[in-house]
Amino acid sequence: MLIVETISKIRRMYFVDNKKYKEIARELRMSKNTVKEIIKNKVLSKEYIRTTQAYPALKEYITKLEEKLEHDKNEPRRRKRKSMKLYKEIKSLGYTGSYEAVNNYVNKWKLKNTKQASNKAFIPLEFEAGEAFQFDWSEEEIELAGKITRIKVAQIRLAYSRFFLTVAFPNEQLEMVMEAHNKAFEFFAGTCKKGLYDNMKTAVHKILIGKDRIYNKKFLELASHYLFEPTACTPAAGWEKGQVEGQVKTSRYNFFTPLVKVDTLDELNKKLKQCCLDWSKSTKHPTIEGKTTWEVYQEEKRFLIPYCSRFDSCKVQPSVVSAYSLINYDTNSYSVDSAYVGKKVAVHIYCNQIAVIHDGKEIARHVRCFKKHKSLYDPWHYVPVLEKKPGAIRNGAPFKQLDLPESVNKIRAKLLLYSKEEKQFIKLLLNTGKDKLSKLDEACQKALQTGISNADLIIDLMNSKQSTALDDKCEHNKILGAMLKYKAENPNQLLAQGV
Repeated sequence: MLIVETISKIRRMYFVDNKKYKEIARELRMSKNTVKEIIKNKVLSKEYIRTTQAYPALKEYITKLEEKLEHDKNEPRRRKRKSMKLYKEIKSLGYTGSYEAVNNYVNKWKLKNTKQASNKAFIPLEFEAGEAFQFDWSEEEIELAGKITRIKVAQIRLAYSRFFLTVAFPNEQLEMVMEAHNKAFEFFAGTCKKGLYDNMKTAVHKILIGKDRIYNKKFLELASHYLFEPTACTPAAGWEKGQVEGQVKTSRYNFFTPLVKVDTLDELNKKLKQCCLDWSKSTKHPTIEGKTTWEVYQEEKRFLIPYCSRFDSCKVQPSVVSAYSLINYDTNSYSVDSAYVGKKVAVHIYCNQIAVIHDGKEIARHVRCFKKHKSLYDPWHYVPVLEKKPGAIRNGAPFKQLDLPESVNKIRAKLLLYSKEEKQFIKLLLNTGKDKLSKLDEACQKALQTGISNADLIIDLMNSKQSTALDDKCEHNKILGAMLKYKAENPNQLLAQGV
């Protein structure tokens, strides 16, 4: 930059001392054209703009940096890395220079190789501690169980401290919104006086004049439980919750690039939670000098409304159990205990589970399926039907998923040797139930040790207190004596079964 003192000296030499351009240039060792330009154009100050810039520390990493930029050039916007992410990546390779050098190089490269979006002006907003949180959704891509999958990510941010949490879900339905709030408020150890949202259809039933909205009933119950006031932004005015809009980019370019590979969403959410903590502890607060986001959050925490308890984050849908002991939700079918066929039930839809309630009692629970046109069975829901329809055990779809202990399967195989009908085995199932499967396993082990495979004896063993004394020799002898006595009293029946 040509300093002001030099320009002032040139002007005095010309106008006061009446010296010529050439003479001034010779004395100051400058170009005559520069002197002439200053005098003729009445220049009072002049900046030197460098057209080329050397990057000594970055020089050996420029090739790697450009490879990363070229890779991101054709990627969707959500997968493109920001300067800070690129800086951290080349720093891990040994780069010792500054972030500013990387940022300058990246900006110049993008200006030359990509189209830059036009700048937009926004009004900065300020919030008091504990005053507000902001909520929004983003869409990201991950590799889930080996397959590229688009997911929805809930972004929740405390407006004062900038402390935030990101939570991944399969979609952005109401139950996902409510569960995101549960996880966030537990993570923050409290909530704020109001929450800022866009006009998402899952929460806002109708937009009225100004800021007035008619909210979804279940969403209002959520707000009432956590004692915050929901406030919707003006349509198409995302800047009113600009912090969380910016958070979308922060999480996308730092947590989801390059492509994240996980087996389950639970695994991803554990990683995201840790990423949010690490980010807050290593990132300076944008407006409070000398403090990290984490330190400011610690100050804000005492102004938050204390976290009370989880909200029951489910939406409820009425249904009727079909003749096949199924209820339907979102094109999928879920089994219910056969005793409730034809009954009216309430289906509680959670973010990852489906619960079926009848007269206040839970009669079924399944892991929620997000695929289409699938049937999810619990085989034990259908076992009572086998009493009248024993043939269904061979081809019934639910019983193909019946997972039994090895000892029980061995008893079943022995029973099949003497009769193709499985009435004896069905009798075992009818007297067992899912909650007594461990007792059936123990009883079948004892029956295999004694060489007897009779349903009535196994049921007696299972219901007897002696069934817990497998290692007690005295008790074992008593059981064996009971078996021999039964054999003597029922020779014909046992002979037919090969005992």
